[in-house]
Formats: sequence, C-alpha cells, structure tokens
Amino acid sequence: MNLSEFIFSFHLIRPWVLLLLPIICALWWFARRSLVGTATLQDGLAGHLRKALFLHESGARRITPLDTVATGLLVLSIAASGPSWSRVPAPFAAQTAPIVIALEVSDSMLAEDMAPSRLERAKQKIHDLLELRAGARTALIAYAGTAHQVVPMTEDSALMQPYLEGLSPDIMPQQGEVASAAYALATNLLALESAPGGVLFVVDSLDPSDLPVFQDGPGPTTAFLTMLPAGDSDAVLSQLPGEQVIPATIDSRDLNNVERRLNTAYRRALLENSDQPWEDQGRLFVWPVLLIVLYWFRRGWTMHWAMLLCLGIVLYPSQKAHADGVADWFFTADQQGRIAYHNLEFTEAADLFVDPMWKGYMLYRDGQYQEAALVLDRLDTADASFAKGMSYIKGQLYRDGVRAFEETLELDPNYPNAEQNLRVAQEIVEYIERVREESDTGEEGGIGADEVVYDEDAERGVETEIQAANENGEATLLTTDQWMNTVDTRTSDFLRQRFALEAARRQ
Repeated sequence: MNLSEFIFSFHLIRPWVLLLLPIICALWWFARRSLVGTATLQDGLAGHLRKALFLHESGARRITPLDTVATGLLVLSIAASGPSWSRVPAPFAAQTAPIVIALEVSDSMLAEDMAPSRLERAKQKIHDLLELRAGARTALIAYAGTAHQVVPMTEDSALMQPYLEGLSPDIMPQQGEVASAAYALATNLLALESAPGGVLFVVDSLDPSDLPVFQDGPGPTTAFLTMLPAGDSDAVLSQLPGEQVIPATIDSRDLNNVERRLNTAYRRALLENSDQPWEDQGRLFVWPVLLIVLYWFRRGWTMHWAMLLCLGIVLYPSQKAHADGVADWFFTADQQGRIAYHNLEFTEAADLFVDPMWKGYMLYRDGQYQEAALVLDRLDTADASFAKGMSYIKGQLYRDGVRAFEETLELDPNYPNAEQNLRVAQEIVEYIERVREESDTGEEGGIGADEVVYDEDAERGVETEIQAANENGEATLLTTDQWMNTVDTRTSDFLRQRFALEAARRQ
C-alpha cells in the first residue's frame, strides 16, 4: 500500500476517543511540574556538590516513569479510537480483484533465453499467480494473430491448468501479436463482474499499433508481465508508464507487484462499500505500548500502582479462558481462525472459528459443502441463506439451492447476484430433469441405471449408460471407464479446433 492509498483508506471508527489526548497531556503537564521543583534546590549548589548529593540530573531534564505512562496512555487512546485501513471482508465475497490473464502465444515466446522457454516460464508464472490468488476469480485468454477465451471466469485454478498446458503457437489460427483484440475480449469479460478487476498481459513484446489502446481512455487496470531476460526490454513496452510494466523475476516479487497493481481499484471499491463495517486495527498500536512497558523493569522505574494493575488484569476471571496453547493467551478463537484463513489453512480455520458465518465459509472453502450448509442453516439472514445456496449448488443438491436462493430473495429482494444464481439453479434442475426424461430407457426392458445421482428430489426418469456401436454396427452399452477411454484428453487438439472455428466465424 503506497502513501496515497494509505491516506485514502484511513478511517477512525470511534474518533471521539481522541478527546482523551488533551486530557492526558494536561494531567501529565501538571504532574510533571512537581518534578521541576527539585531543580530549584540544586540551582544554588556548586557543580561538584550537586553531583555528590544527587543521584540523577534534574527531574525536568530526564525521562521518568511518569513520561512512559503518559506516552503509553496516549498510544492506547489512539488504539481505542479504532484506526482502520480496510473493511471487514464479506465471507462469501471474493477477497481480491477478478483478473483476466492474456497470454501471448506467438513464435517469439518460444525463445529459450529464459529456460526452458519464454512461453514455459510464462506458464509457470501464471501457475504461481493462481496459487497466490487461491479462490479468486480468474479468466484466461490466449492471443497471437487472433484472441480467444481459453477459460471463462472461475474460482477453480485446477480447472485452468490443463488448458494452460495445452497452449502453444502451433494451435493458434494466425500468427501475430494483436494485444488490442485480447484487451477488448478481457474488457468484455470484466464488464460482467460485479467488482472492478484488472487485466494482466504476459508478453515479451507489444506491437506499436496497439500502443494507443493502453495509453488513451479509461478502462480496467492493466499490467504487463514481461518475459524477457534480465536487462532486456521491449522498445514499445518501454513507452508505457513504469508501474504498468513489471519485469519477470526468479522469485515472487514480480507476482506480488502484479497483485498490488491490479488490486488498487478493487480495494477502493471495497472501502466505498458501506454495507461492510470497518475492521478495527487498533491492536497494532498495542506493540509499541509493550515496548514502553519494558522500561519498567529497570531499577528505579517500577511504579507500584502499575504493578498492582497488571496483577489485577492477570487475576481477573475470564469467561473464555483457554489453556490449549500460548496463542489462546493473546488471540480469540475467531482471531486465530482469521490467521489460519489468511494462510489458506481452511480445515484448521473451520475448527477454530466460533462465528457460524465464518465457520460455514471455511467449511465451504474446504470442500465440506453439506457441513457448511448445516452450519449456515442456524442463521436467519440473507447472507447466510445465500451462502447456504452456494454450498448446496457446489454439493450438487440443486433443488435445495433453489430453495435457499428463494429464501435469500424473501429476506432481501435486492441481494446481489441472488436472483441470477436462482435462475441458474432453476435452469440446472430443469436441464437435468429434461435429460432424464428424454434418455429414459425404462428399467422394465432390462436396462439399468448408473449410480450417479444429481438431485435427490427429482424422480423424473432414470439415469442411462452411454451407447456405442460394436464391430457389427450394433449398439452396445459402454461402462464409464470405457467411455472415458474413447475421449481425446489432449487439450491442445481441442483448443486448436475451437480457435479455428472461432476465427472462421469472425471472418
């Protein structure tokens, strides 16, 4: 976070607490004046006698325990005012900006000056970025002489990996570097998102004709990750603002810069979301107070009333006292759960959280969808019912998801994305039921059903097995393994055919 973002995002939750600052300063000044009186007793003495009779210099000139107490109270008052630079994130909302990754798949990316090649190193960087942004919405575009959507917006990074590996220049319909076409496609994808996002170009060069696209006009935040050896640069990319072009590094510094760059607009949008409360970060100011307290261990600095106060705090009975570990002395269970969540340890976070909303969210992120729905069912809020609907959809209980989204709209008719998700869930249920009816082979004829169950509530039709022709041209039933073995699993062939069809349609 740079200085401008720091100033823009700063907020005080309880600004009235700062009224204590002048009161503390006034009390300190009056108490400090009593120390000045000892200085007048020393003014009439010779220097060598003053040194012999007094252990320290004048009380007005040195730091006293009273000064440390006053300083500590000032810092604690600032902490109590609730300084904040961010809002409490909504559990089921993305915690980072949606981005579209546009990968240049041209012949120049096959250069081996970055081992094993620029293209392979670019794929590695994209893989690392997906891990860094685990759970965030990301789309993938490939471009050369034409631009094509490889993977739409998704939160599942594992889904993107096989398609990413299948990208190579020989599957592209035309050679070239039409970054402007990729930018237009990425802008259309981001326009469908509810939050502002960014575009990341992973390139080794930029065509001069595309330069005005990235210099003029408003648009999503854009960054260029350049796949060039250290010290090399592209003449066209060098004409873009310095913060927009990020050279690839051997470590993760480049990806951290990309994340900061693309999240700027998103963080500002979150700060302007008045529906979410501000996150109290006053706890950060406790650390300097603890450093000040260390002075009290010096001889002559201990204040007896402060020791009694500390003893009283230690002996005060706590309603939520734990003896499970040292962490329980300093953090609540929910705070420990937040730490585990930021470390992407969702299983541990689900065990730690007491707040049912966050607990349900952690179970959801851990893939325990039915358990998440059970926890969220305890809450009677629009947020909880929407999250419960998402859990049902992920767990393939589509009818329950429909009911949950209907409940969300009853509680809050304007809840974001609830109506859209309800419509999608209803379409899934209708599609499954229609396919079952159309493919009903009838068990009385001796044809059984698969074990796959998509929706337990629907009793329309039966599941069928895949039919194929044998050597005599007669229809036979294939097992799941046999059917899967007939599918060409090479994503490069699939992408080559799809890109060629898309390019033909455009022409």
